Amino acid sequence: METTLQDRIRGSLIGGAIGDALGYPIEFIFSYKTIQARYGENGITRLDTHQLWLPEEEQAGKAVFSDDTQMTLYTANGLLNAKKQKIAYKYGIAQAYIEWYLIQVGKKSSKYKDCWISTIPALNKRRAPGNTCLTALEAIFRGKEPFNNSKGCGGVMRIAPIPLYATVDNRMDIMDADRLAADAAEITHLHPLGFIPAALMSHIIYRLALDEHPTQDAMVRYIEEGAGLLAGLFPQYPNEVEQMQTLASTATQLAFNEKSDVLNIEFLGGGWVGEEALAIALYCSTRYFDNFEQALIAAVNHVGDSDSTGAVTGNILGAAVGYNAIPQYFKDDLEQTDIILHMADDLYLGELTEMRI
Repeated sequence: METTLQDRIRGSLIGGAIGDALGYPIEFIFSYKTIQARYGENGITRLDTHQLWLPEEEQAGKAVFSDDTQMTLYTANGLLNAKKQKIAYKYGIAQAYIEWYLIQVGKKSSKYKDCWISTIPALNKRRAPGNTCLTALEAIFRGKEPFNNSKGCGGVMRIAPIPLYATVDNRMDIMDADRLAADAAEITHLHPLGFIPAALMSHIIYRLALDEHPTQDAMVRYIEEGAGLLAGLFPQYPNEVEQMQTLASTATQLAFNEKSDVLNIEFLGGGWVGEEALAIALYCSTRYFDNFEQALIAAVNHVGDSDSTGAVTGNILGAAVGYNAIPQYFKDDLEQTDIILHMADDLYLGELTEMRI
């Protein structure tokens, strides 16, 4: 079956949401034995549709996603708002993030009301939002410059819509997309390793989405290519660029060894910070390039930031395999698939279209 670019964009957004939802129930379980005790020897392998920690009114028989997918959808909405309003993409994305922030803290503002997804109940719920995102966006909302030295993964986990949008009809060349992805992450995460990984993630998604027949070897090439370009994108941060390059290279090398995923991922880190979250996703996407399900299972079954590493892995590998190749049971068990697919199709079209809700 031919995989169209539209299908790849759908695959990346849905794939990210599936990885997020798969890892969300175990994000704050800090013992792998506890994960096994709850879900079995292989950890969590299917979406948990009985998430009992949620209020009863939110129990809908579907697996829910976290703030990672919420912010990814706001990235997309902000990007498309910017095009419609003829303003800078970064400004449109920042406006969308502030709208998300206001919802999270229960505030309203007549200035921030341009994102149609704000009417969706699942996007109005607090799903473990990151403190760095909240405090940085609060500062911007109050007219101040955010101040932090955070390299948390809250920057990298939300930027997939940027390279996906950029690929269609060469709306942006790959380097411009990479820069914008980093700029979008830097809105909230000011440590260089809070936004440098976003540029590398963008580069890989861009390449995979446009590759008609992507392979594991191509995946490795795209990682190497993107990592090699970081020095030119961020000449003022040589040490941080080298750290990202080293970790990306380590991730691809580990993908071909004989050790268990748990041990390899533990070597890369917990994924709480941007460079580690991306490295774990690169490892899982490379090792299981031809097995989307196994890649996500590996990406979330560790004692780190499971939903974010799952989301980034799903975004990357989903761009390679496309929506149609993702196992149907994942799609059936995920909440809000119609919303995600509508946003994916709008990214492909390059404009916001009406959705009947």
